[in-house]
Amino acid sequence: MSQRQVLQVFEQYQKARTQFVQMVAELATRPQNIETLQNAGVMSLLRPLLLDVVPTIQQTAALALGRLANYNDDLAEAVVKGDILPQLVYSLAEQNRFYKKAAAFVLRAVGKHSPQLAQAIVDCGALDTLVICLEDFDPGVKEAAAWALGYIARHNAELSQAVVDAGAVPLLVLCIQEPEIALKRIAASALSDISKHSPELAQTVVDAGAIAHLAQMILNPDAKLKRQVLSALSQIARHSVDLAEMVVEAEIFPVVLTCLKDKDEYVKKNASTLIREIAKHTPELSQLIVNAGGVAAVIDCIGSCKGNIRLPGIMMLGYVAAHSENLAMAVIISKGVPQLSICLSEEPEDHIKAAAAWALGQIGRHTPEHARAVAVTNTLPVLLSLYMSTESSEDLQMKSKKAIKNILQKCTYLPALEPFLYDAPPNILKHVVGQFSKVLPHDSKARRLFVTSGGLKKVQEIKAEPGSILQEYINSINNCYPEEIVRYYSPGYSDTLLQRVDSYQPLIN
Repeated sequence: MSQRQVLQVFEQYQKARTQFVQMVAELATRPQNIETLQNAGVMSLLRPLLLDVVPTIQQTAALALGRLANYNDDLAEAVVKGDILPQLVYSLAEQNRFYKKAAAFVLRAVGKHSPQLAQAIVDCGALDTLVICLEDFDPGVKEAAAWALGYIARHNAELSQAVVDAGAVPLLVLCIQEPEIALKRIAASALSDISKHSPELAQTVVDAGAIAHLAQMILNPDAKLKRQVLSALSQIARHSVDLAEMVVEAEIFPVVLTCLKDKDEYVKKNASTLIREIAKHTPELSQLIVNAGGVAAVIDCIGSCKGNIRLPGIMMLGYVAAHSENLAMAVIISKGVPQLSICLSEEPEDHIKAAAAWALGQIGRHTPEHARAVAVTNTLPVLLSLYMSTESSEDLQMKSKKAIKNILQKCTYLPALEPFLYDAPPNILKHVVGQFSKVLPHDSKARRLFVTSGGLKKVQEIKAEPGSILQEYINSINNCYPEEIVRYYSPGYSDTLLQRVDSYQPLIN
């Protein structure tokens, strides 16, 4: 047998291996093939190919593994159980850039599914190697490593701390300064994932100088980058007053308000979330947002979008209004109440309705003027029907009830209260009658209107427990009128008159 024939055997074997990994990598892109591949024992066949003498076979084997592990946690589990991780980590340090990208992809695909799988990656020493990859000359390797680190940090504070301890944060901050947009995106996303768990983790990101670099990218034309930048700043600002103030000091206002008009829905949502996370902390921070025109901009943004994109803006208005009556008035002046009323009526999702109900309650709870601003938009009947509806979620019912009480306890605008005398259940009726008992003694015009509109008659029909607060309120109302008027409108008065007619002896001359 000639040397040529001997070598041909090896060439054929190499071709077969190459063809095998390429086909598996291709098949793994389609979900319908995954189960068949799994049942055919693909994992154990790919494993030795990760150490193949031919670099392209190694890389394609790693790519195929990543695609499989990405699909579901069973396959990711199989990568861990097949003892494949240590092999990948070893190769990550030794091999060329193509292999590094593929190996980091496998680590990301395994780590994304659960904290347990992410912990398995940490346990096999992958973090140090991934952090070294953040310093690689090739931006694609940096990106793959940043992506894997972000997916590990995403799960919980412990894993996030492990990523920090490996020294990832300063290098991720360098990555957001690189020219490649894709690398900037992934690095900003990883910083967001690290920051979200605790004030301490967010502080490590701040200490590495991230805020200034993130703030500079708020106006970057790339929508996906803006999403990640706004998300990272939100995750930093949410934890404490100090962190929120540091974000504000990076001069994000008023530039961040332009993002509320962005064509990309998620840029809008993340910008609203950032403003919400700042506004919630203190009246001073909320005032700063008002002064920058932030409340009006958020209200316009709520009007221009639908569904979950609206949610952070709705909540932001509630937080601002909750701080003080002046801030609540700023929301009213910027025409926030009609917009929130529209959300309350239009939105199909209960959790968005509940947020709008809560925000309206925060606006209306301060003074009669605030309550009137909410009442004139005809919001109270909508809140009542949501509270009474059996189809409403428990949270929506609770928030609607609380909002009604908040508004009613300050509302002196009687035309808005009167329908409640007829429709409200006893626990809310008490507050309605209470408001009438406060207003009627001091307003003669209202007293007359209360009689002619049928309100006084309705109050006489309410059955209250003797000695209850409700009975006291009814007595206060009745004391505003002459006794014969009250008697005239009391139930059964016409029967009493008829009895008097029956027993009346006519006067005959």
